[in-house]
Amino acid sequence: MPDPLIIAIDGPAASGKGTLARRVAERFGLAHLDTGKLYRATGLGVIEAGGDPADPLAAEKAARSLDFSRLTEPRLNHEDVARASSVVAAVPAVRAALLAAQRDFAHHPPALATGPAKGAVLDGRDIGTIVCPDATVKLFLIASAESRAKRRVKELRERGSAAIYDDVLQDMRERDARDSERRVAPLAAAPDAVTIDTTSLDADQVFEQASDLIAQVCALRR
Repeated sequence: MPDPLIIAIDGPAASGKGTLARRVAERFGLAHLDTGKLYRATGLGVIEAGGDPADPLAAEKAARSLDFSRLTEPRLNHEDVARASSVVAAVPAVRAALLAAQRDFAHHPPALATGPAKGAVLDGRDIGTIVCPDATVKLFLIASAESRAKRRVKELRERGSAAIYDDVLQDMRERDARDSERRVAPLAAAPDAVTIDTTSLDADQVFEQASDLIAQVCALRR
């Protein structure tokens, strides 16, 4: 059997990586894992236990007892959980606890409803650098903090939340700093990643660029 096609999509919050990953998965017949939800579920676990996300022991315990069936819970989209996820993601023991599961998903993707998956697409912040340094294609999405904050405010308001732009922008900048400056697996583009600036692009334009690149690689693999 040929090696599975592995697509790594990294980038900061609200850069568009989740939307792109879902569309890429559908287009190329891949299983999709939003790795950010693993950290959100871990953060939620700490919150529900009455712990502090910054407490390494509480965060590790939540990560090691993570139930993957919780990855579809609507609560994971709440802003308090998003903030907690960024905090627990900086804990080395948490990243170690979740690393094996992510790699197993990439190299042994679960079957799709339509049949066997041709590979996997994972989106997160350290997929191309740490989780899957052997990924077939590595994409790194960027966008200005201001444009990302506007996207997040729109998303939150559509869910019925009373989001304030200045607060979301400040939170975005703080999260960027935590993700980029953490000691273990910081947010960074892999040396061989293709960077796409989504600041002035819509989702269709980003999808077209990514699809063209992936299709070229797939053609070379035949």
